[in-house]
Amino acid sequence: MKKLFAFVLAVACTVSSWAQAPQPPELAARHYILLDLTSNQVLAERDADTPTDPASLTKLMTAYVVFTALREKKLTLEQTLTVSKRAWDERKGDPSLMFIDTTMTPKVDELLRGMIIQSGNDASVALAEGVAGSVDAFVGMMNRQAQAWGLKNTSFKNVTGMTEAGHRTSARDIAVVASHVIRDFPEYYPYYSVRSYTFNKIKQDNRNLLLGRDPSVDGMKTGYTDAAGYCLVASAQRDMPNGKRRLLSVVMGTGSKEARATESQKLLNWGYSAWDSVRLFEEGKPIATPEVWKGTQREAKLGAAGAVYVTLPRGEGDKLQTKVERTDPLVAPLTKNQRVGTLKVSTAAGAPLAEVPLVVLEPVEQAGLLGRAWDALRLWIK
Repeated sequence: MKKLFAFVLAVACTVSSWAQAPQPPELAARHYILLDLTSNQVLAERDADTPTDPASLTKLMTAYVVFTALREKKLTLEQTLTVSKRAWDERKGDPSLMFIDTTMTPKVDELLRGMIIQSGNDASVALAEGVAGSVDAFVGMMNRQAQAWGLKNTSFKNVTGMTEAGHRTSARDIAVVASHVIRDFPEYYPYYSVRSYTFNKIKQDNRNLLLGRDPSVDGMKTGYTDAAGYCLVASAQRDMPNGKRRLLSVVMGTGSKEARATESQKLLNWGYSAWDSVRLFEEGKPIATPEVWKGTQREAKLGAAGAVYVTLPRGEGDKLQTKVERTDPLVAPLTKNQRVGTLKVSTAAGAPLAEVPLVVLEPVEQAGLLGRAWDALRLWIK
């Protein structure tokens, strides 16, 4: 996962690498970004690094911290939590709610559905207190996670997204958070595709209108405040000639619920129609087999940790160059997944597109004393 998100941030200028890069559609939004999560490339963006009010998109990070606690077995889905007066007080100001009260003990699973599907601020507070003991401590966990990912334009002050001084993030930072939810927690990501949820006999529909309009859209999160405007993170996965391809759009600062859905759909459709995702190398297949010194084998199998995809303007698939840069000489022992170089992908004109770590696919043990001595002599002569 670390490789993936470092790469996402590193290729922010990829679109400009193509002299004739497709022009994105005109969007009625203040900020946006479109990522191809299959190749980990940015396809389009506007003011994606401008700090702005995130509204309920904040709950993507709230959910990530709760999912982490579940994975670490600090709580379980079936565990019940008390509802504090602070959670009850979220009713003030007519925010989004799942309508829990202090007489209830909802399960973590119910609260997650209330937070994700119904966008309940009360559910967000109850979960935060259940994980960290207090909202303030939980917000600290959110900020530490943001810092660990290098999100320079993000500062959380609450777990709900209600407007508050200093509570800021950017379209790019939100894209990183959403991408981590998708990749790090596939077991919990299906929460984001649920169309409606009923709790305490109150049914509420998911505010992501694209879930009912585009069958390829399977998440993620809406947001609205007066300061933020109408926002939507949308994730879609479609079957393409090279396999499944996932795009993620973040659209912030539109004028209505309909606009955020329409503009997001426009951006996703453009990403699929104007760009191709090309698989350069399959997972587990060697990209290079260089000589190894002082080992029990004479060659090492080097490749990428996963399949290597590059997204490029439609019809440009035959205009790519690849170059392997690696450690030389390779001296045993070599361990599996040890990084020993970089695969660089560029356009025909030499403009960089991607850099992928080159790792050892199969370990190479160290040779015996005689073999090491012989190779030491050969290296000295070389």
